[in-house]
Amino acid sequence: MIDAGRVCAVFHDEKVRNVKAKRVQCDEIWSFCYAKQKNVKGAKAAPANDVWTWTGLDADSKLVVSYFVGGRDSEYAMSFMDDLRSRLANRVQLTTDGYRAYLEAVEGAFGADVDYAMLVKLYGESPEAEKRNSPAECIGCRKTRIEGNPDPAHVSTSYTERHNLTMRMQMRRFTRLTNAFSRKIENHEHMVALYTVWYNWISTHKAHRMTPAMAAGLTDKLMDMETVAGLIDDDEMRATIQKRVAALALPQSK
Repeated sequence: MIDAGRVCAVFHDEKVRNVKAKRVQCDEIWSFCYAKQKNVKGAKAAPANDVWTWTGLDADSKLVVSYFVGGRDSEYAMSFMDDLRSRLANRVQLTTDGYRAYLEAVEGAFGADVDYAMLVKLYGESPEAEKRNSPAECIGCRKTRIEGNPDPAHVSTSYTERHNLTMRMQMRRFTRLTNAFSRKIENHEHMVALYTVWYNWISTHKAHRMTPAMAAGLTDKLMDMETVAGLIDDDEMRATIQKRVAALALPQSK
């Protein structure tokens, strides 16, 4: 999985570029590594914490344009938005939820070159029996223009929220109330990279009858898992991975 994860991370980074999207929706999905935030102090291994996966989805092709695994503060939001911006070929309409970290992140990455709106959902009280594992009932939403001239009819996060369900269904370590959670953050990242390549390049989307990568115009061919497995033994790909791993490696202590 480590080899596949590294290959898929490099493949996504190199291939998902100059995406000609019109509408992009962003969201964050929660999971945890080794222990939930409330249990971190009693954890026997480290690091243990909540883990958030940020995703930017093309609303038309359903392509995952960008993803980022980490925390949920403003620093991670800015890194995610910088990466998303670098992969787009044109001005887009962008929709996020009401999380305030997006405001500075979008401004820093896009400036005025974006039609940006926030969709804030309004929730009511839930019955006491449903508070533990179920979200409160959504009783409405508020659309707020932040930058540019976003079309109110397309201010939505429905597709990226539906994609969150796909992630939870396809990656066992994202499933709630199980013991299948990640024990190491590195393996969590590898799994997300492997999933993203499978989703974008291998899985056929029912609405388009083709993969999201094909719908986005990034390829005209259908990939399979044998191709991904072949990349692991590709000399050029392995050399690229070694260079990136070396660039990220910490200096040896004396």
